[in-house]
Amino acid sequence: MLLDARDMDYTALNTMLRQSGDCRIINCLGHRFLGAGMSDKRITISGIPGNALGAYLDGAEIEVYGNAQDAVGDTMNAGRIVIHGNVGDAAGYAMRGGKIFVRGDAGYRTGIHMKAYREKNPVLVIGGRAGSFLGEYQAGGTIVVLGMHTDGKPIVSNFPGAGMHGGCMYIRSDCAGIRFPVQVQCHPAEEADMARLRPILEEYCACFRLDPGPLLESPFTVVTPDSANPYKQMYVAN
Repeated sequence: MLLDARDMDYTALNTMLRQSGDCRIINCLGHRFLGAGMSDKRITISGIPGNALGAYLDGAEIEVYGNAQDAVGDTMNAGRIVIHGNVGDAAGYAMRGGKIFVRGDAGYRTGIHMKAYREKNPVLVIGGRAGSFLGEYQAGGTIVVLGMHTDGKPIVSNFPGAGMHGGCMYIRSDCAGIRFPVQVQCHPAEEADMARLRPILEEYCACFRLDPGPLLESPFTVVTPDSANPYKQMYVAN
């Protein structure tokens, strides 16, 4: 089904979206909450969806041919979101399942409060660079930053891993010059790390018709928490 969003507000568009099966949205410009909570359809979007695209997503698949605004995949539970451009701040906020694949850059607080539960292990891949506070308070899941088009800027900005106490990050860099907080540890990716990363990169590259070979041959830094309680050092005297 084709939905033309040009003369619709976000409420009307979401109502039609809930009533349809698989659909394509054209002329999208800032319409919020698209696909929120949906579980059983494929949604293709041309344009720029507004905040909270795919919030609480529960199994649906969303693909955006353009950029997306803030809070993509907010608290999503399952499914997949593919963005062929950039995303704003707080992508994957409190994400607890599913996958988000971004071809371009991400803003601040990417993966904040990301978590995992039992068989659910969310994945968030950024093809370009990520802004400050990447993985802030991360409690689970996997964040990958590939830095494929950074224009000479750092692959991640300030304060990555602040408050991190679960999950892991893969950063395609030796991370020289990047300051991490004391409660995380970093090491060059080893064979076992790359074995875990391989299927993620292969799926990501398939979405964007990229060759995974050069990425898999690149050096990565693995970032994991060094403490299950990152706040202890702030409030408990030894």
